[in-house]
Parts: sequence; C-alpha cells; structure tokens
Amino acid sequence: MSSAPSRELRRLRQSISFHLAERGVGGVASEALDLVRSYVSYPFLKGRWEREPLRFQGRSIPYARVSYNRAWRNERSVELALARDFLAQTDGRTLEVGNVLSHYMPVHHDILDKYEASPGVMNEDVVDFTPEEPYERIISISTLEHVGWDERPREPDKVLRAYQNLRKALAPEGAMLVTCPVGQNPHLDQYLQDDALDFPVRVFLRRISSDNRWEEVGKQEVRGAVYGSPFRNANALFVGIVPGTEQPWPG
Repeated sequence: MSSAPSRELRRLRQSISFHLAERGVGGVASEALDLVRSYVSYPFLKGRWEREPLRFQGRSIPYARVSYNRAWRNERSVELALARDFLAQTDGRTLEVGNVLSHYMPVHHDILDKYEASPGVMNEDVVDFTPEEPYERIISISTLEHVGWDERPREPDKVLRAYQNLRKALAPEGAMLVTCPVGQNPHLDQYLQDDALDFPVRVFLRRISSDNRWEEVGKQEVRGAVYGSPFRNANALFVGIVPGTEQPWPG
C-alpha cells in the first residue's frame, strides 16, 4: 500500500488534470486558491470541531478530520467517523464494498471493488459477488450511488440488486453500515425516499454550515438536496444500518 503523502500527491495531480480539462487554467488557479485557504483555516476550526461532535442516533461521535483529500471539509468527516465507530464496536469477518477506507487508515479486511486495481482488492461486480461464507460485517462508504449510474449502459435498478445481494452475503447475526451522498444518483435518491432499500435503520444527515457540521434530519428534509450546493461536495447523506444481533451497532 502506498504512503499517505504519495497518495495525496497522486490525488492532487488527478485533481489538477480534471480541473484543467473541465475549466482551464482559471479553474486550476481557483482550485489552488481554495486549497491554500482550506489549509490556512484548519487550525482555527479544529477547536470548534472538538467541542461540537457529531450527534448520531442519540450518541456523540467525534468527526474524523483527516488531512488526506481534505476530508475535514467534506462528507468524509462524517463517513469516516461512523466507519471507525462501527469497526471499533463490532468484529468478525469483514467485507468492504468500494476501496475507500484503505486510503485513510490501515485495513485488514476483504475489499470488493469492480474497477480499482489494487493489491488484495477483489475486482468483481457487487451484484454477482457470492462469497464462500457469509460476512459478520459489511461496510460501504460512498460507493452504492455509483452502481448502475456511472456505468454504461445505465441500469437504474442495479443499485437495488446490489443491496439485495449484500444482504444475502451478510450473516444472519451480522451488522452492515452503508453511506451514500444524496444528490448524485437521482434514481437512488428516489429509492431512498420510497424506502426501497429496506435497511432496518435508515438515517439522513444534512450539512448545516460552511465549517462542515452536520445534523440528523428526516428524509423529507433532504429531498432535492444538490451535490456541490450550497456547500462543496455532499450536502446530505444517507446512512443505512443493519444493526446486527450479537454486536448491535450503534451501541
């Protein structure tokens, strides 16, 4: 696994290439200015974040303010916080769908990612994946919104089949945590409003400030949420939970 600095440098190169292609030199300059501004403001915001943790299902969970990908200023601060808490409070054979956590922390679990070619990552489609044994834990961070939507041809209902297949891969007593941004995949957004992904616990979170604080809200309050507006990246998140029976989460 590559080091954190090399991963960050690679991510920055990819970001520069993207903004140069999409917005030209002006876009790159604007992104560079935002990069500098974000790092300058970080020390002044750190104390506030520590005083005001994320309130989730009646509990206080510290935000994850990670430097890689400037995760302190986007939805990753919430997703990583929940992932850390989930992994700390549960155990057992674990599957991660989408290779996300390894970029932010050491991991020692199975990873399923159809497209990312990395050592130890299983490159199989989530709708076809059939493990030899079920998993006690399944976790997926900002991945299911891409299933069927960022593929060609598009298959709007593929995300439903992915969810159903993951439930089959989960042991009867197992726990599952899935997070998805609202506002990226309109079909998934509607499925969430219709409760078509029938997680036993369904939670919606809304970003409420420019310094990246979030609050738990009802699903009607995230209807029509826009990715990238009014704040950068996600402005609303869905959190789907299968609590588990032997090690209930959130505990």
